[in-house]
Amino acid sequence: MSELRNLPNIGENNEEQLNMVGIHTYDDLAGIGSCEAWLRIKAIDSSACLNRLMALEGAIQKIRWHDLSDSDKNKLKDFYNSNK
Repeated sequence: MSELRNLPNIGENNEEQLNMVGIHTYDDLAGIGSCEAWLRIKAIDSSACLNRLMALEGAIQKIRWHDLSDSDKNKLKDFYNSNK
């Protein structure tokens, strides 16, 4: 198991896709942020959804995405809706 899969919300599929877009470590993910990581994944997987975006942010914050603040969830929803 790699470093990414140790993060909350990151399973085998998410880890594989993150690796495919050049993200291999927590520092890589945190450095580019959830929105940019999601855009990169969306470029290779058109099914990338809002839950995936929230999962990435939760992984960065090291919490389950359900526990993100309402403010963070709203910002991510706005970003998602402007980039569908």
